[in-house]
Amino acid sequence: MKISLIQMNSQPDRAANLAQALRLMRHACAVAKPDLLVLPEHFDWTGGTPEDKRQAADLVPGGEAYEMVQAFAREAGVAVHAGSLLERRPDDPTIFNTTIVFDAKGREVGCYRKIHLFDITAPDGKLYAESAVVAPGDGLLVYEIGGFRIGCAICYDLRFSRLFDRLASLEVDLVILPAAFTEQTGQDHWEVLCRARAIEFQCFFAACGQCGSYRAPDGGDRAMFGHSMLVDPWGRIIARAGQDIGVVDVEIDRATVDQVRRMIPMAEHRRDLSHMPVACVSVDRGRQAMG
Repeated sequence: MKISLIQMNSQPDRAANLAQALRLMRHACAVAKPDLLVLPEHFDWTGGTPEDKRQAADLVPGGEAYEMVQAFAREAGVAVHAGSLLERRPDDPTIFNTTIVFDAKGREVGCYRKIHLFDITAPDGKLYAESAVVAPGDGLLVYEIGGFRIGCAICYDLRFSRLFDRLASLEVDLVILPAAFTEQTGQDHWEVLCRARAIEFQCFFAACGQCGSYRAPDGGDRAMFGHSMLVDPWGRIIARAGQDIGVVDVEIDRATVDQVRRMIPMAEHRRDLSHMPVACVSVDRGRQAMG
């Protein structure tokens, strides 16, 4: 299966973001003729105040970003894993960070709403509070295309291995993770976590990121890490972008998954630890020192 990862630099400007996504998707289809296109997290809108984001949230289905990607999938005859967008519903104040998947006829395959929300203080002291606007999802999505079972995750989900353990139990061959990783955390954690997820769950791992920077409400710039990549089930990076806008084209073979799983049959060896007894022992400091 041929996959094209679309690395963008989205801003708080929907028209410009959609034009950028459309240009890059057209380029990918003209050059690589992929079976599946992947967009990054927040391809439709990045940055702005919490109120800006609430106003930017759009309908699923029926919103401008939704309809643009759906029409492109149908007209180009290509499946699209549409990164994530800010989703609202009629007569409901709840907003989600949502992936929508379309097949090559433009039909909606399904939605995944980000489960783990990014509420952290970065090393430079900048606060990120996704939950101030977005509500967490409460379901998973696995879909099939080109002989691959594909599992969905978004950005901060990357740090929570139990999500991927559950996807592995559903026998996924490929996980797709749209992201807008911060430059600071990405420098130390992006590659190692992407490779770890591929190795420990023996699947291809496609991580499609935002790059460049956007202007925060406080006037400062917030840098995103880029470096979209595709990792094979052995943990090897087989395609990677840099820090600029562009497209990563790669072809993957389902047989690689089978080969790795035959060599190290983790699925057969994995144990259910949830009901095992736990011995918690406290050692007196004095006795510990004597020992």
